[in-house]
Amino acid sequence: MKTASKAKRPRAKIMKGGKRTPLRFAHPFFTTTPMARRASVPGVGTSLIAHIQGNLEPVPAVKGNSVMQLSDVIGAQASQEIQASGSISFHSVGDTGKSANSPQGDVAEAMATDFDASKPQTASPAFFFHLGDVIYGPGKDNAYRQEFYEPYVHYPGKIIAIPGNHDGEVFPKTDPKTLKAFQANFCAASQTVPPIAGTIFRQTMNQPGVYWYLNAPFVDIVGLYSNAAENPGFISGTIPGQAQKNWLIQTLKNIAAQRQKGPRKALVMATHHPPFTAGGHSPSTLMLADIDGACTQAKLMPDMYLSGHAHSYQRYTRELNFNGKALQIPYIVAGTGGINDQTIVAGNGVKTGDHIFVKSLQGYGYLLIAAHADAHGNTATMTASMIQVDVTSTTTPKKKTQYDQVTVNLANSTVR
Repeated sequence: MKTASKAKRPRAKIMKGGKRTPLRFAHPFFTTTPMARRASVPGVGTSLIAHIQGNLEPVPAVKGNSVMQLSDVIGAQASQEIQASGSISFHSVGDTGKSANSPQGDVAEAMATDFDASKPQTASPAFFFHLGDVIYGPGKDNAYRQEFYEPYVHYPGKIIAIPGNHDGEVFPKTDPKTLKAFQANFCAASQTVPPIAGTIFRQTMNQPGVYWYLNAPFVDIVGLYSNAAENPGFISGTIPGQAQKNWLIQTLKNIAAQRQKGPRKALVMATHHPPFTAGGHSPSTLMLADIDGACTQAKLMPDMYLSGHAHSYQRYTRELNFNGKALQIPYIVAGTGGINDQTIVAGNGVKTGDHIFVKSLQGYGYLLIAAHADAHGNTATMTASMIQVDVTSTTTPKKKTQYDQVTVNLANSTVR
């Protein structure tokens, strides 16, 4: 009997007429044969990753240099008042795409209670940063009313977003062009109430593209598009091209140069697909290597990394030495915006490679992120709070509690 390490991959026998007999499994990579010893599958290669990379979607071109100022989102006066206040806060979560009468609506209503109409710039989140998978399934153009405009009918803030894999997926009959509906609602020429919103007054966003850099007081945010595969994510490749990665390198270099001039702001990076995950979906290690490469070239790492995709809350602390300095960086998965939740193992404090799995939650909720400046105008701390929403509670809005919190001390790059 052959050992597992020497077992050959089952191969279909060629019959007369060039047809092949069926394989035992649905794809030829359920095998113990090491990748280096596998025979290449015509049109696929030697791994499932190769198949996925061959079926990604092109990334739409972006407008200009893909830079947004906060004033482009909420207006110059509001941006100036936030700058004068010495701090900024914003919401963030991904994986919504249900309806108003669902956990998505419950989370949206709970988020709305964080606003104070009498103090909009000093006691309210500046915006909601959606981490992708706004719409699920086919017919995305027509789904925006039920899955986006209706759930956020009472949410007063502007909503910016990066696309998730479901936003970029293609259905030949209803969605033949990747990201068409997402671009219509988030990358429109101007902020205008679209016809599909009907009597709901929520304007589209006019982002420069599906990836972008937001220059805001006290925080820089770099949002990336990690493409349409279910697993894993990619920011570059043969089909997506290199434009996004090249843009990322140059953008990080620009942020690093500005940081040298001062003031020092916090840097948040985000992709829909998570670099680390312990359940729901697999981690995107090749994507992380691509992003790490860009950070190395720019000599700049994020202070916090956000993602969705897995329908749970997961927090990791990544520990690494970068440019001779020890860093601790929170990597947070927040796919808890309303789509069906997924089982997740408990965060156990175990370190795997360079990251520690700190905490997790199966359920629903959102992130409230805040950055605070010191007396010199430099961002001193950034805090991410996970607000759990109990969708089974009988209150209106639903009961919410702080489930977790992590604070980054930007002076010494440590977390607590």
